[in-house]
Amino acid sequence: MVVSINYVKSTNLLIAILLLGGCVNNNKKMTNLEIVKSTYEGKDSEENGENIQKYLASNATWTEAKGFPYAGTYIGFEEIAENVFARLASEWIDYKFTPEDYVANDNKVIAYGTYTGAYKKTKKSFTARVVHLWKLKDGKIISFEQFVDSKPVINAMK
Repeated sequence: MVVSINYVKSTNLLIAILLLGGCVNNNKKMTNLEIVKSTYEGKDSEENGENIQKYLASNATWTEAKGFPYAGTYIGFEEIAENVFARLASEWIDYKFTPEDYVANDNKVIAYGTYTGAYKKTKKSFTARVVHLWKLKDGKIISFEQFVDSKPVINAMK
């Protein structure tokens, strides 16, 4: 009887180890490309924002292009949220970035596509081509830089 109890205990331990091993493999570290995609391709803008905050390094820099309405470099989530996302949410209708494709190489990910939206005060809509350059380190976003055709955005604001 002792042999069968030890056999059952050993079998249960082996099954537990195999199951836990499977769990570890299923929780693989996201690639830089997957992290960046998660900031655009969530089920809604709230999820995208949560993913930005989740993967953003505490001292990350966020640069909006010169000539763009929110031009400047902001450091950390608080500054980025206040100077970029809060303004986009309060000043625009359906402002969004639609990615066309991505290019990933080591610690850099490029997303390119189109901005669209309408300015609340003028009700004018726009379409502008844009490129985002993301830099990551150890699974965290350390910098973001925007390259955009600002003219259509400025025209929508006039």
